[in-house]
Amino acid sequence: RAGATSPAIESGAAGVLAAQAARTVAGLRPNPELNIQTENVAGSGDYRGFRSAETTAQVTLPLELGGKRPARVALANAQQDRAQIERAVIAADLRLAVTQAYVTAVSAVERAMVAQRQVTIAQEALRSAQVRVRAGRASPLEAQRAELAHLNAQATQEQAERLANVARANLGRLIGGPVAGTLDLRWFETLAAAGPVDRAAVSDMLTARAAALDVATADAQVRLAGAQRAPDLQLFAGPRRLSGSNDTAMLMGINIPLQIFNNGGAAQAQARAERQRADATRRMTEIQLDQAIASADAEVANAETAARIASGPALAAAQEAARIARIGYREGKFGQIDLLEAERTLLDTRMAAIAALATYHDASARRDRLVAPASLFVKD
Repeated sequence: RAGATSPAIESGAAGVLAAQAARTVAGLRPNPELNIQTENVAGSGDYRGFRSAETTAQVTLPLELGGKRPARVALANAQQDRAQIERAVIAADLRLAVTQAYVTAVSAVERAMVAQRQVTIAQEALRSAQVRVRAGRASPLEAQRAELAHLNAQATQEQAERLANVARANLGRLIGGPVAGTLDLRWFETLAAAGPVDRAAVSDMLTARAAALDVATADAQVRLAGAQRAPDLQLFAGPRRLSGSNDTAMLMGINIPLQIFNNGGAAQAQARAERQRADATRRMTEIQLDQAIASADAEVANAETAARIASGPALAAAQEAARIARIGYREGKFGQIDLLEAERTLLDTRMAAIAALATYHDASARRDRLVAPASLFVKD
């Protein structure tokens, strides 16, 4: 859905169309030329008017030598492959952006739900405090504290709802339409099983493939630079009419460039240096990609551990502590400060669990983009 409306995808598709058109242009032969000229006219004496005019109609045919046309086609093919990879890179980047926006939206919705739950808890605490005050078992200060906690919970809930609406709207802007229905909270709360991950070889990943195609394009540039060192010829021929004698003769010839000052050697040396740089960049890209993947694996593993603890044992402990504090407060065994502290700890733990899950999914999405195989986005 996002790909159908994204300007980025449209830009990548236009780049491929432009490369395909360039491939067609590269395969075309040079056009012939028609030259018509008249000599010995509008002069004096015998050359007054057109009496001694010599009119020539000449057709010139360029001849490309040295394999220039196949070299141009090879370069255009390489550039077309590179444009397809660039479109795939744009699609992969958009996929990452949509995933990150979805994670942001789901986590914002989760925070809004927690904030709403906290409002309900604060209402119950306020009701309990008011009962205790009316029964003379607590000072009015407890009711004031409970009222303040309730107001703060309401403010937090309103802010969380506002942020959730903004996150959903931003997701809708990316996918090209409003986000209808509920988001997949179960997916957000699910952690992938730890263990080795099957993935493509580094050389087959999008980033590495793009660098490899840069080398292929540079190779084609070297070939074209070598072909352009061969001079092109021009053959011309045509009839000439001599008005003075009313005779007709043929004019034929050949144009041969003299490569005295520029024989194409410097351009070929430049192309070879560019090819060397592209190959060095490719090797450096693969090394950096290996390093980035190792770091991403560690980041995902650390985020998974943090999310598993935050949404599991830590959250369970905070929930149990809050439950005990509520019971103890109602029975007069715990003070209000203990209850408020337990509720605050539970709220912080829930928010920390949501943040940990969001960090995990974000890290996973960034790693998936890093190791994305070219075959997933480029179809042969």
